Amino acid sequence: MTTTPDDPTTALPGRPPVVDLATWQAARDELLVREKAHTREGDAIAAARRRLPMVEFDGTVEIVGPDGPVPFLDLFQGREELVVYKHMWYDGAPHQGQCEGCTTTAWHLDDAVYLNARGVSFAVLTTGRPDEVASYVEFMGYTQPWYSVRDVEAPVGGDMGHITCFLRDGDRVFLTYSTTGRGNEPVNGSLSLLDMTPYGRREGWEDNPEGWPKAPQVGSPVGGHGAPICWYWRSDADGNAAWGPTSRPVPQWTRPGATPVETLGRQGHHH
Repeated sequence: MTTTPDDPTTALPGRPPVVDLATWQAARDELLVREKAHTREGDAIAAARRRLPMVEFDGTVEIVGPDGPVPFLDLFQGREELVVYKHMWYDGAPHQGQCEGCTTTAWHLDDAVYLNARGVSFAVLTTGRPDEVASYVEFMGYTQPWYSVRDVEAPVGGDMGHITCFLRDGDRVFLTYSTTGRGNEPVNGSLSLLDMTPYGRREGWEDNPEGWPKAPQVGSPVGGHGAPICWYWRSDADGNAAWGPTSRPVPQWTRPGATPVETLGRQGHHH
């Protein structure tokens, strides 16, 4: 059936106009021009990123992994490049109380085989105590190596919630790049796909068509751009966005044996 933008039989209140395929293709092609410009600018930024100056530091500084202290150099696993994610940590918090944003980022980076194939190693760093970190990694079922950088100075330690890149030349180690906040988004492929969907991320800061569904409001801290950021990354057992003793970062509900009652204390190692 052929429709026109002002056809009252097909128009949907609070939605973009309903059109025929040719009209849609013309609008899509117009947007593609902007998308290609965005891609080219991203390429230019990446080129500038590769030309940033480097900072050399002592690669023998010790961090604590699952088998005890190791020099930072070991994280390269013999490769020349290393990407780390610096996972925020709340001392003494139950496993379900760890950062939902960091949890989601780490979940999306649980398999680094494609990075490894391009000569890049990957690891997760955090300021948590080694015993707490080991218990949490077991609870989540993470397969990537996690290391405690507690009391280690930057650029190995320091502020968490960052993606940081390093280069090795023999035994010399260099900091090349670091980003945080929305700079971490490339790791999370789910966000890129949500940006392509009709409703987007459904966060309050987005510019949506008039009448579009509003971002759900929950009794949560409001952060970022005036929206309950990550509201959909923390939920109760029924999938309802929630903050508090009955909620946890949503990846944790997918682990084997997750139960609604496992919400008090550090019970993550009960399987």
